[in-house]
Amino acid sequence: MSEKLGLMICGHGSRNKGAVKQFAQLAEGLRARFPDWPVEYGYLEFANPVIHDGLTKLREQGCTHVLAVPGMLFAAGHAKNDIPSVLNTYQAMHPEMKISYGRELAVDTRMVKAAGARIQEAIDAAEGDVPLHETLLMVVGRGASDPDANSNVTKITRLLWEGFGFGWAETCYSGVTFPLVGAGLEHAAKLGYKRIIVFPYFLFTGVLVQRIYSNTDEVAANHPDIEFIKAGYLNDHPQVIDTMADRVQEILQGANLMNCQMCKYREQVLGFEAEVGLAQESHHHHVEGLGAEAECQLCDEICTGACEKQVRAASHHHHHDHGHGHGHGHDHSHDHDHHHHPYPHADHPHGPKSLNREG
Repeated sequence: MSEKLGLMICGHGSRNKGAVKQFAQLAEGLRARFPDWPVEYGYLEFANPVIHDGLTKLREQGCTHVLAVPGMLFAAGHAKNDIPSVLNTYQAMHPEMKISYGRELAVDTRMVKAAGARIQEAIDAAEGDVPLHETLLMVVGRGASDPDANSNVTKITRLLWEGFGFGWAETCYSGVTFPLVGAGLEHAAKLGYKRIIVFPYFLFTGVLVQRIYSNTDEVAANHPDIEFIKAGYLNDHPQVIDTMADRVQEILQGANLMNCQMCKYREQVLGFEAEVGLAQESHHHHVEGLGAEAECQLCDEICTGACEKQVRAASHHHHHDHGHGHGHGHDHSHDHDHHHHPYPHADHPHGPKSLNREG
């Protein structure tokens, strides 16, 4: 009996309708690449369908071998830990269906091309002609408690820096680690460049991207002599879809190599030695299937940052809030505990504990 292949695209999920819609568009792009296979997608949390439901749809369509790929830029806790846990749990319940797990988008020349296209679009749309040697590029990563994922953002930064020939380039992060966007941009503003391009290395829209743009506006107001340009995020750029399609083919070719050499769960990574051998279990089971009730109701598809404004307003009255958003049922930043091992640099002056001070 020949096996029937199916494709499962695994996302994190978002409270923002726009992010969920954009992930679905990415899935549609992959359907076009694999027209002969059933293709489903699902999320860890905050949106429906969840990964479990997508796998069930594939099983009901007769798939005997599912190729699952994480729709994520880098392999941090979600790609290394949470998604495999959900897949393994489902595999144990349905041993008749084999599930093979692929790797993340990672550092790839096509991803760099997609990023370069977004940056070039921003340069082309800007007024005036500032030489690249007088321009600083600030790449903003998601930020993770995994130093391997964070270091990959800096590699993307270097490839873009050399590719364009910018005068300087820096990396900062939207949360979890340091430096955060406000601190990173204030530092960059001291370096004497005429123009700073802020590029969120993100797949989709949402409150974190909006936070990056808001932080940019705040720092720009402090430095009217510097031109700040906000580049667009990656979204469903064709090169992104090409990269993900290649991750699917890697599984079939037997070249599916998740980078475990620098994984804090397996190796003594400097500063994270206590996490070697931690049990790999998903912390998302309690939020699977929240769907519509988790959806942000404060704005439509384009995130306006309204939830952040609510949190800041509340924190003026409740200083213990720390700006994490539990007061209105949101925790967009995903900086909550969820059984995460404590991040060793949470008290860094330019990092997570300063988030509520950045406004």
